[in-house]
Amino acid sequence: MDVLIDGLSFPEGPRWHAGRLYFSDFYRHVVQSVDDRGQSSVIAEVPNQPSGLGWLPDGRLLIVSMIDRKLLVQQRDGSLVVHADLGAIATWHCNDMIVDSVGRAYVGNFGFDTHGNVEPATANLAMVDLHGGVSVAATDLAFPNGTVITADGRTLIIAESRGQRLTAFDIAADGSLHNRRLWADIAPHVPDGICLDAAGAIWVADPRGRCVVRVTEGGVISERVHTPDRGAYACMLGGGDGRTLYVCTATGSGPHARARREGRIEVTRVRVPHAGLP
Repeated sequence: MDVLIDGLSFPEGPRWHAGRLYFSDFYRHVVQSVDDRGQSSVIAEVPNQPSGLGWLPDGRLLIVSMIDRKLLVQQRDGSLVVHADLGAIATWHCNDMIVDSVGRAYVGNFGFDTHGNVEPATANLAMVDLHGGVSVAATDLAFPNGTVITADGRTLIIAESRGQRLTAFDIAADGSLHNRRLWADIAPHVPDGICLDAAGAIWVADPRGRCVVRVTEGGVISERVHTPDRGAYACMLGGGDGRTLYVCTATGSGPHARARREGRIEVTRVRVPHAGLP
């Protein structure tokens, strides 16, 4: 793995868009983009911690604001306004998100205070329509996290971090999710961010196992990239040919990471290019 950019606090939510990699840096409260030479720029400042990213059909950027449980949209002048309030559905901080081709956003949340002395609880997945209407897309998820949508737009696959599995749903025409099923049990790996390739396999970032693994449906691991001195928290396929794997790495997460600047985005080349969303 080569280091593309370092000195970050905790990079998450990588997205390849318009020839650049976009990502959130939690504890610096910024969304950045970076090119393949490592030249970066700040896109937005989000006081309540940015996480998942996506784009509406008109090109405006959507940003998950974690702590206040809101979905923001960046206007043409660069200002941020509230697109949706997720407080009625999210029971703790919001996290990753995927935006489909018509502008529907599916947003996960932790489900419970992961740093508090509380009993673990499952979470609901929120769906936000193009106009900001909020509904529950799925229930009883064990820390819903990274999400992909297949190239045909018919299947959503989400990482359940605490469940150590990838779970699939059929997507109806109205965006509702049906036919919940196990796509892959990947224990002992803990899935965080994920991305899809053109062969239908999913790259999974595993912070606890300090690696990124390529998983096929049913749970077979066909490739593994180690990040031995740090956790791998998210990944994205991109670059000009879709064969560059970008991996967000850090030495840890949580409140103690605020004082650190040990986060990186690292890169490696793979055989099968990107497909689907994000």
